Amino acid sequence: MRRRRLAPLLAVGVTATLAPVLAAPTATAAPTASLSTASSSTASSSAAKGALDPYVQQKPQWKRCLADDAPEFECATIEVPLDYRAPGGKRIDLAISRIKSTAPDKRRGVLLSNPGGPGGHGLYMPMGMRENLPESAQQKYDLIGFDPRGVGESSPVSCDLEPEEEDPLRPYKEETFDKDVAWARGVADKCREKAGDTLPHITTRNTARDMDLLRAILGEKKISYVGYSYGTYLGAVYTQLFPGRADRFVLDSAVDPARAWRGMIQWWAEGAEPAFDRWTEWAAARAEKYGLGDTPKEVERTLWDLVAQADEKPILVDGQPTTGDDIRSGMRGAVFTPVYATEGVVELKKAAAGGPASAKKLAPFAGSERAGTAGTAGAAGAGVGAGAVEAARAAAAASGAVEVPADNMTASFWAVVCGDNSAAWSRDPESYRRDAIEDKIRYPLFGDFASSIKPCAFWDRSVEPATDVNNKVPSLVVQNEWDSQTPLPSGQAMHADLKGSKMVTVLGGEGHGVYPNGNACTDDTVTGYLLTGKLPAKDVTCRATADSNAEARKNQKRDELPGSPLPQRAPDRF
Repeated sequence: MRRRRLAPLLAVGVTATLAPVLAAPTATAAPTASLSTASSSTASSSAAKGALDPYVQQKPQWKRCLADDAPEFECATIEVPLDYRAPGGKRIDLAISRIKSTAPDKRRGVLLSNPGGPGGHGLYMPMGMRENLPESAQQKYDLIGFDPRGVGESSPVSCDLEPEEEDPLRPYKEETFDKDVAWARGVADKCREKAGDTLPHITTRNTARDMDLLRAILGEKKISYVGYSYGTYLGAVYTQLFPGRADRFVLDSAVDPARAWRGMIQWWAEGAEPAFDRWTEWAAARAEKYGLGDTPKEVERTLWDLVAQADEKPILVDGQPTTGDDIRSGMRGAVFTPVYATEGVVELKKAAAGGPASAKKLAPFAGSERAGTAGTAGAAGAGVGAGAVEAARAAAAASGAVEVPADNMTASFWAVVCGDNSAAWSRDPESYRRDAIEDKIRYPLFGDFASSIKPCAFWDRSVEPATDVNNKVPSLVVQNEWDSQTPLPSGQAMHADLKGSKMVTVLGGEGHGVYPNGNACTDDTVTGYLLTGKLPAKDVTCRATADSNAEARKNQKRDELPGSPLPQRAPDRF
């Protein structure tokens, strides 16, 4: 079967020599009028007249986040306008956190971060960043986290969705399409009924404005930033709206800005096909060990025979029925790590024959996980301290400081994906049927999942037009070659749109999220940029190491939010 190939790889290069650390004074407060003027370029004229001044004058009341947290990890809540076009109207909360620089005399400023999503919780990111960033970087910055508006502890939104309504993984079938259309319409209607006044303002542009307001409240002229996955798009939008406020921006596992958001979901299907071909070649070369086929065609046939068998009669995986659609969905992410996919298919063959099989290795295909969970093999090694962050979030949930609705991540996800650019979503359900049928042929693993109907078809029109990312702000784009959530061409597109950027490509790199991963080539390049502000003289190509890919495989779980170290109950995300 002919498949579309990913864009050509960059020529292999040598990591640029890192310049000595540059001393820089602590940034001072930016004038309030400066923030208002910048906001007025995309908000109402009233903002330009100082309507944001009361927000800038807020003094965060920092305190220990939780009683058991380290005293240096502090949290606070500030208020931001729900609608920046009318800043005198309703206000919402923004939960923020910080770990201050360990060496105030060496401090440059603040380093904000975002774990991905849309819908990812970022309040506890500083804990993970502290666990992994080198001490030199921790001396340089106050580490700042925040839950984006509408998410987690930041005035969380809800659509009152039941768990079965949260599952977006709906393959196209003629007999179920009308039911899927009803589901999509029902989700949009429930969101409109529950939070119709709020959801139109839960957008990437407004989150970027929140970041700039936070910058001013903290008394900083500029911010630095590390964003993963969806966080790369958030960072790029910030550079577009506030180019003079961006200091050092690292965009790890990048979204294609021009394809936000329907086209980005379709990237999952398009990017999986070259990875599928790579997997069949890998497994065929190890036929003696795995027995899936002596040639790539034979390996491919083994997989599709299992799909056909499961379509006729679901295969029991750990006691749960697994359909052919479950297998296709699971393979979509698994093929980006050939050993992971191969071991899974070997166990699937055993289960199909009625024999005992490893439930752990069959996890990508477990049909029971598709109700109310992501069903993805993402978040492979974002490297931001999974243990520390997960423990902190669990403790926060137990404390009940802010009651977060069960469907919060799903509600905030659709708010951004549908609301950032409603023009990208057809209003004609039949167009989704046509696209799903066509893309199932073009991209057999996941084409119909990606292209079929979504709630965005019935969402209200966007309050603002989509952001056209096209600027010369310096930044560093970091990308694995084999990333299941943001495939390589997606990162290349971000690099092309950010004309002042340089790109680090990890040849052979697997997983979603690169920095830090123990690979000296990538880690030294990114850390050097954060410390000195000097981008490499030219794009850098690194080669994956066995250790960095092993870490990606270890972190590969179906129920994780791609781009984040946190296990979440949420749709498949960026």
